[in-house]
Amino acid sequence: MKVGVIANPGKSFGGGLLELRRVLDRAGIADPLWREVPKSKKAPAALKRVLADGAELVFAWGGDGLVQRCIDVLAGSDVPLAVLPAGTSNLLATNLDLPLDIEDAVEVGLRGERRRIDVGRLNGERFAVMAGSGIDAAMIRDADGSLKDRLGRIAYVWSGLKKLRSEPFGAEIKVDGIRWFKGDATCILIGNLGRLFDGIEVFADARADDGKLEVGVITADGFVQWARTAARTVVANSEASPFVQATRAESVKVKLSRKVMYELDGGDRAKTKSLKARVEPAAVTLCVPRS
Repeated sequence: MKVGVIANPGKSFGGGLLELRRVLDRAGIADPLWREVPKSKKAPAALKRVLADGAELVFAWGGDGLVQRCIDVLAGSDVPLAVLPAGTSNLLATNLDLPLDIEDAVEVGLRGERRRIDVGRLNGERFAVMAGSGIDAAMIRDADGSLKDRLGRIAYVWSGLKKLRSEPFGAEIKVDGIRWFKGDATCILIGNLGRLFDGIEVFADARADDGKLEVGVITADGFVQWARTAARTVVANSEASPFVQATRAESVKVKLSRKVMYELDGGDRAKTKSLKARVEPAAVTLCVPRS
């Protein structure tokens, strides 16, 4: 088997890339198709070269940004992706219960189950876990490591609360061609998987193989309403809040009253006034632990 590795050397995991080489060598992969990239946005070009060289399995060493870029390239192919969670939050690894040990993670890649999952495609880019606009982008981006170490999942809620001065934006949302929401919102989420950090369930019943995307709108405005929403999210799930509306759809179109930043799997994107998303069923193959 030809094995490819796409790695961001700036990300740490276990004993680092040297340990990864040793583990692969012990497993009989002495000369993998190895590409290192300084930033996640360089991953697609590197991955395409690895695939052109005949890679039959790809390991992605990095955070959610690098994994998302790899999924964007691999969707529609039969080449499986094995995630080596070297980032800060590791959204996909969290949802798939991937091991946080290099040797175990490599074992999953080489001998784990192959599972085909859906992906979402938003404004031309694919994502595996979640995308959205508004305060969620700030919440995911701004929770620093020291705060997360002290407070766990509450750190992400707190980082979002720091952005409460942001004004709500008008939104019109169509799901599967039918208008579902019109009004002011502070956050719009489109999910493929439901779990964020440390057990926070944004979409409690989300499945990655049901051919649907989860859609959520948060209308909370100001500290009191957001604090209530945050408390429900920490102790239960976000859909328990009176300021959250949720549904499922195969396609989603969003028109906003002003340009708002959006994110895919935790990676920032430029501000926009429109979002177009659709599900791509069973689009990518991931390596997961055996049941």
